[in-house]
Amino acid sequence: MTTTDHLRRSVLREPTFVRLWLGTTASGLATWALPFVLGLAVLTRELGAAGLGVVLAARTVGFLLAVPVSGVLADRHSRRGVVLWSGLAAAVGAPVMALGLDRSVPLMAAAAVVVGAGQGACRPAFQALVAETVEPERRQTANAAMALSVRVVTLSAPALTALLATVFSTAALLVGTGLVWLFAALAPPAGRHVAEATPTHRVSFVHEFTEGVWEARRHPWFLAGLGALTAVIATGYSATGVVLPLVSRDAFGTEAVLAAALTAYTVGGLLGALVVARWRPSAPGWAALVALACYGFAPLALLFPVHWALVVAAYLVAGLGIELFNVPWFTATQREVAPDKLARVSSLDFLLSYGLAPVGLALIAPAINAFGVTAVLGVCAAVCFAVPTAVMFAPTTRDFGRARSRP
Repeated sequence: MTTTDHLRRSVLREPTFVRLWLGTTASGLATWALPFVLGLAVLTRELGAAGLGVVLAARTVGFLLAVPVSGVLADRHSRRGVVLWSGLAAAVGAPVMALGLDRSVPLMAAAAVVVGAGQGACRPAFQALVAETVEPERRQTANAAMALSVRVVTLSAPALTALLATVFSTAALLVGTGLVWLFAALAPPAGRHVAEATPTHRVSFVHEFTEGVWEARRHPWFLAGLGALTAVIATGYSATGVVLPLVSRDAFGTEAVLAAALTAYTVGGLLGALVVARWRPSAPGWAALVALACYGFAPLALLFPVHWALVVAAYLVAGLGIELFNVPWFTATQREVAPDKLARVSSLDFLLSYGLAPVGLALIAPAINAFGVTAVLGVCAAVCFAVPTAVMFAPTTRDFGRARSRP
């Protein structure tokens, strides 16, 4: 097979990538299923509403603590090894959560920290493994396939959990998420990353993580894009997450609009992943930032008394735009960042963008009480539109780097 034929062949026909894709999909399924399983525990009175909040918060804490640590470990050691041990940790934590059902919320919370740590630890390693197992010319297609699996899992996890709940107990479902994590730990292949020889004097973790921060600072497009993504998630995503249920109930008198909008967001992500798998705009960075700005239509649709179909359409566009940004963003990071610092830079990405989402959610409700829904939604929509547009003027954002000048 010639090199050209090899590049034309679908990445989903490559056994190495398929193993990585299956592992990523399994980790996503276990991650998205857990909140629904715990919600079922509340319905069966095996867990109280306050306990649910504590357990989910504990999982978030574990995620945030593990992401920067795993970034350093994945650059220092084998990325495949980091995925293995993080997946095994989550696989062990899930059945311990089952043991705490209807017995001990502190035990469940402690186990949730371990599960969240496993979830957070595998994210930077998975990103780095894509760069190790896929040729540069095919990485955007590979990242689109990864995004597609995430959206399919997001769409199917609630229905699959509800279906399995008709046959299995809540405890059995929690154990089942552990088995899915076990598969996620074992499925991915070994990458090409060679860990550095252990020096006689090991530098500190803080120093190694700081090296990743300095690597990120070498790329103006990365800092600009990360700032835009963080702003959109902390404002638009958080505001719509809080306000959409209220608008669905109070303005339309039904929860169907909430369900339809969230489904449309996921469908938009699916469409975005399909489009970006083949779309190669002449200015990929600018196109991605314009797509990210489209999230502003979600809070904007909630701001005015519009037909419910426009709310659903706004969420469809928001989901489409997020993936049209995410896939080129991940691809550029894998291409431009130094390979031996890729996991650390990716961990910084996840830590700031998705790590600050809970902070935004916590602040939105008090802001609404203080300033009103209209003001908060207006500010969030303005931020979503303005910040990605503003960062387009930062150096190297047009192409997300200077890849064409590199050999």
